[in-house]
Amino acid sequence: MEPIVLVSIIGVAVFILMFVGVSLKPVKWIGNGAIRLVLGAVALFLINLFGNLAGIHMPINLFTASIAGFLGIPGVLMLFAVHFFVLPF
Repeated sequence: MEPIVLVSIIGVAVFILMFVGVSLKPVKWIGNGAIRLVLGAVALFLINLFGNLAGIHMPINLFTASIAGFLGIPGVLMLFAVHFFVLPF
């Protein structure tokens, strides 16, 4: 899809929502989820950045970033436990 069409569709959707109104609770949930997803990806990036010294590497994708973002430090530890003990090869 062309970028100008995509931007136009988003602009029209925002314009319509300004007049119709939107419930703020789902918007907060989506925003909170997006922030957690980004923070999880950043945490995995930093772990990979400094973990290269110890030979630790965790792929950054939608699944691992969401686990790290929503579960926090226990989620990251679980990801590494699965990576090292369940999938050792």
